[in-house]
Amino acid sequence: MTDPYGNEPGLTTRRTAPVLTTVTSPVADPAPLGLAGFAMTTVLLSLVNSGVIGASAANAVLPLALVYGGAAQLLAGMWEFRNRNTFGALAFTSYGAFWISFYVLERWWLTGLAPAAADDAVGFFLLLWAVFTLYMIMASLGTNIVVVLVFTCLTITFALLAIGVLGGQHGSYHQVYEAGGYAGLVTGAFAWYGSFAGVTNATWERVVLPLGPLRMGALRPVDREVDV
Repeated sequence: MTDPYGNEPGLTTRRTAPVLTTVTSPVADPAPLGLAGFAMTTVLLSLVNSGVIGASAANAVLPLALVYGGAAQLLAGMWEFRNRNTFGALAFTSYGAFWISFYVLERWWLTGLAPAAADDAVGFFLLLWAVFTLYMIMASLGTNIVVVLVFTCLTITFALLAIGVLGGQHGSYHQVYEAGGYAGLVTGAFAWYGSFAGVTNATWERVVLPLGPLRMGALRPVDREVDV
């Protein structure tokens, strides 16, 4: 005869403790925040680079780059690490660092340089970011159409700006630089739409504004693993 726990008489009884299952909740999707910080800063700087607004407006670019384009995107990248989203973590952290380094470069490093040396510094700075953005296009093919367009247009933007700056912005190089400004406006518009769609769809809990997913859930937090 066995006891209530299934143990034979005369044997040592052992009561098995219940197994507790917990599910760790992810943080809210940080992608709309990261895209918004990137979009607003990019649009303002591109308005200046394209000549649409006066250069005096550039005074507002650096604070925005440091706080919204930089710090807010950096935080979005950290939350994407929490969500185990490698693409979002790398993208938002990197471009947050881009805007912070842009602030440092413009605020302190370039002030004591000769014009030619400053052009070389900024030109190669932009060129290397063009290289980074170029290979991120390949990774973006696993996300959605809007993100692919953002990275494609951003690569063109960086490349045109780099060429224009390295050419000293004289003659046709100035036109190339302005073309980079207009490409930046297109980039910012796509990024703003991505942010708009992300926050709207999350709030309404359905697809209100399509993003054209190329792989379902690529810019959303991955499913949580169950810890037993």
